[in-house]
Amino acid sequence: MLQVHVSAPYMIPVLDRFRPLFESAGIDLLVAPVQERLSGPELMAFAGRIDGAMCGDDAFTASVLEAAAPRLKVLSKWGTGIDSIDRAAAKRLGIQIFNTHGAFTEAVADSVMGYILSFARTIPWADRDVKGKRWVKRPGVALHEMTLGVVGVGAVGKAVLSRARAFGMTLFGNDIVAIDPAFLRDTNVTMVPLETLLERSDFVSLNCDLNPTSLGLISAEALSRMKPTAVLINTARGPVIDEAALAKALKDERIAGAALDVFQEEPIPPSSPLIALDNVLLAPHNANSSPQAWERVHRNTIENLFRGLGLPLPAGEWPAAKRHSGGPAPSRKGA
Repeated sequence: MLQVHVSAPYMIPVLDRFRPLFESAGIDLLVAPVQERLSGPELMAFAGRIDGAMCGDDAFTASVLEAAAPRLKVLSKWGTGIDSIDRAAAKRLGIQIFNTHGAFTEAVADSVMGYILSFARTIPWADRDVKGKRWVKRPGVALHEMTLGVVGVGAVGKAVLSRARAFGMTLFGNDIVAIDPAFLRDTNVTMVPLETLLERSDFVSLNCDLNPTSLGLISAEALSRMKPTAVLINTARGPVIDEAALAKALKDERIAGAALDVFQEEPIPPSSPLIALDNVLLAPHNANSSPQAWERVHRNTIENLFRGLGLPLPAGEWPAAKRHSGGPAPSRKGA
């Protein structure tokens, strides 16, 4: 029987719904205890025991992949980003890597706009004031008065810029690759160097991949270029920002605020100085929240696993999901 390791946190809570698909294909599932992601040493416990994996942002380093080969044939990533996988080592060892391109473009772009509106219209702070029996009329700004700079004009970056255009914002973009001139013309986006974007933007949204060019991109020096009234938003990857430098910039009021969905260490440590700051909005790496999108990724992740193992794709009716109407819901937890 084939053994498949499952460590994708969004998938584990609904895994029982899909078990008949795996059982009919002769696949035994090894479900890992995980909250957000597994480290290299934690993955080593499964090395040599598995033929495939449905993973999250787990640290599939070269040493882990070497220990798992030659039995490990496929890594089926739940979601888009594969920066936690050593792709060169996987290629050398003949381990296939699959993901779901553009899985959460719309949901993440909506989250970015939610953060922009929250800061522009002071919505979370007004709520806290009234619930705390304080009748305070905080000043807000209209988005057409503001400038947005997007770092990383890929699928998500483009979706953010398109939304911001509808609000009449002045738009800047920055990327290491050329962007389609038609998109720039249609959305009235001006591509500028990073330094210019940081200096002129009221909101800076990070939507780049994590790679050698973006690791630690937002350093103390980069933060010093931003306006003291500016807000930094990160829904990309935590290591794009030097968190210690960001915490200091926020505490010293070098910038006005930050909204962070991702962190250098996840979950964010309770000792992080960011937690105590009132000018920061924090979320548990959940900007992709969209039950319909999750369902598409569940299916694609399973189908990619089957492809990588050389198995026929599951036939017949796909196990149906429960509908969720939005609003507050119980948090997800790994099994």
